[in-house]
Amino acid sequence: MRNDIKLLDYLAVRRSVPAFQMREPGPDRSELESILSLAVRVPDHGKLAPWRFIVYRGEERARIGEELLKMAVEKNPDLSEEMIEVERSRFTRAPVVIAVVSTAAPHFKIPEWEQVMSAGAVCLNLLMAANAHGYVSNWLSEWFAFDERAHPLLGIKPGEKVAGFIHIGSTDFPIVERSRPALADVVSWQGGED
Repeated sequence: MRNDIKLLDYLAVRRSVPAFQMREPGPDRSELESILSLAVRVPDHGKLAPWRFIVYRGEERARIGEELLKMAVEKNPDLSEEMIEVERSRFTRAPVVIAVVSTAAPHFKIPEWEQVMSAGAVCLNLLMAANAHGYVSNWLSEWFAFDERAHPLLGIKPGEKVAGFIHIGSTDFPIVERSRPALADVVSWQGGED
């Protein structure tokens, strides 16, 4: 591969947009199929595809939000009006929400940890593929990702785990940079003289 200046430029400014700053339009089914086709092009030792997608669109998002609100109120009957609205809108903030579900499991050859990391790679590829199609995106994992009572509502099977919920849409908000770690704080070097 030769240097792809457009890709380098994109990676230098890649940024998630908060889900509450998203609006219509979102990708249609054809665009989503293209986005998902790109997302699956990740490292996958053993070619196991240890992940799957659940795409939430249309009115189903509002129905799920109402059911999640009921669960949240059961857990905390004293939710404020503001938090009630937050819970209700979990799946309606963005036009499309995609669950990346890890199906990692013990395997005779492929460590489970590698399978989990492959699901994480799918999440990042999904963000970038959405951006490449002109949409903004955000990778979230919220309380219901870890609450097995919510899993049947969301289409998650026993033994599966949520790697993340990818929110995709458009925005009118300016996309602002956030601070990143200094390389000196996160990189150690071994070998080489330059």
